[in-house]
Amino acid sequence: DVQLQASGGGSVQLGGSLRLSCVVSGFIFDDYAIGWFRQAPGREREGVSSIRSSDGAVSYANSVKGRFTVSRDTAKKTVYFLQMNNLKPEDAAVYYCAARLPGYEDPSYYLQPSAMENWGKGTLVTVSS
Repeated sequence: DVQLQASGGGSVQLGGSLRLSCVVSGFIFDDYAIGWFRQAPGREREGVSSIRSSDGAVSYANSVKGRFTVSRDTAKKTVYFLQMNNLKPEDAAVYYCAARLPGYEDPSYYLQPSAMENWGKGTLVTVSS
């Protein structure tokens, strides 16, 4: 049974940084994709970043390119990170991690919420000026 748990959210000042973590379990083979998504009040859920477990290929939404970095813990291969720098008010949202198995498509495919099969509970990020 695949499970995901996101954590690391909090309140940060404009221009600050946060690192979110996603712990995944239940995968037998290392051939899945992880996506990071966010949803602000009154808005649709949107893809932020994705990474393929097999080769580490990544993709980013245009709105976060150059500011956010997705990665995988090299030691604990079941932990994924989303490093968020230079946070803006529009980055405030509930952030989720999600998974899709198998994960062989172009990483940009996994920025679509409809592409993902397993979801974890979200973690709230607020940005104050």
